[in-house]
Amino acid sequence: MRVFFVTLLFLYSTNELLQAKEYEIKSARELAALDLKAGDKVILKAGDWKDQKLVFKGVGTEKDPIELIAEKQGQVKLSGRSSIEIDGIWLKVDGLLFTDGYLEKGDVILFKSNSNNCRVTNTAIIDFNHPDDKIDYKWVSINGSRNRVDHCYFKGKKHQGVTLVVWLSENPNYHQIDHNYFGPRPELGRNGGETIRIGTSTWSFHDSGTVVENNIFDRCDGELEAVSVKSGKNIIRNNLFYECRATLTLRHGNDSEVSGNYFLGNNKPGTGGVRIIGENHKVDNNYFQELTGTSVSAAISVMAGLPNPQLTSHWQVKNAVITNNTIINCKEPFAIAAGYKAGRYLPALNTTFAKNIIIGKEEPLKWYDDKVIVAFRDNCVSGPTGSAKLPEGFKLKDIRMERTNFNTYKIAGRKKIIPFWTREKVGPQWMKASVDYQVPVNTNRN
Repeated sequence: MRVFFVTLLFLYSTNELLQAKEYEIKSARELAALDLKAGDKVILKAGDWKDQKLVFKGVGTEKDPIELIAEKQGQVKLSGRSSIEIDGIWLKVDGLLFTDGYLEKGDVILFKSNSNNCRVTNTAIIDFNHPDDKIDYKWVSINGSRNRVDHCYFKGKKHQGVTLVVWLSENPNYHQIDHNYFGPRPELGRNGGETIRIGTSTWSFHDSGTVVENNIFDRCDGELEAVSVKSGKNIIRNNLFYECRATLTLRHGNDSEVSGNYFLGNNKPGTGGVRIIGENHKVDNNYFQELTGTSVSAAISVMAGLPNPQLTSHWQVKNAVITNNTIINCKEPFAIAAGYKAGRYLPALNTTFAKNIIIGKEEPLKWYDDKVIVAFRDNCVSGPTGSAKLPEGFKLKDIRMERTNFNTYKIAGRKKIIPFWTREKVGPQWMKASVDYQVPVNTNRN
């Protein structure tokens, strides 16, 4: 009897696998008519898909996801009022191009609230702008849980609204945002011009658990915050911020980690680094070079807090740990109590600044409130600086730097670190011949 049931199960599984189908479609209407099963593949015919609202539904599995792919990557052009909704489990979207269009509201790419383990990859949104720059819609909205956006290209958003936003729910969502190229975003002139936002102020005491890694942010200047973290327990690591006037800001929420990122300012006016607000954040092993921002746009900025804060306020910094960072030729390496003023005066508590290297001619510390107490330990300073003003926990050292061929420096005698954007593929594979990246981007590896 047992053999019979095992045989029956095998035949059932084999039959299910054989039922996986492949469809070729030419419109959103044809997609809506499909009843997709695990392992099915939908191929979008190359061409101009104008005013197409794609709704991609189904329940795939980790082994047999349902795929929606371009017949030729980058040659399915979604224009006009086109958009896509992803509504299901283990769904994969691959190779689409959104351009020559705009929306009146909503989202260009939307992961619905019940989406789980879905993925958008090798896809681009370019200059998908409403003529009225005050019209607010997002290019990518991620709801659900454990979804991924990777190897995509986003460039030229100049209207109101975040480029990519993670929405929160009662439970952590554990999304993954990696190996994307976020191209230039011009200054909007008001709030609402972030490139990535994780959460909202009203949900900021909820954890997200989102990982943002191995992305390039190229001249993302939309507003003060390029990446705005408004939730807890997120990881922002190993990204490149290239000539960004906007900062990586831990704006709301607690317990996030910022590590292994590169901030290259090339002395462009107003370029910034990391801004810290909230509790229990770790900022470690980051590289800051030739940033010219000051105060809230310093290389590393610890903010003053508001008493009796509301959810939208600047909360007091507590237990920040800032270690093993390298800061080279930045106008203001470490701003303490940035934003200090009447009404915003709570000092950072239990802040640790240890084992950091600061090289350059500028003063390494800028005190906007000299009553703040910081635990300084084992930091090195090199260069013509006012050493007499340094507190305990710093030592002067003649550190010789060598320029690398990656537009960075390394300490003489130490092994050269090869940055991720030259050894890992960033952005869509199909764009390598048609895009003039500002930074050298590897498009040849998986």
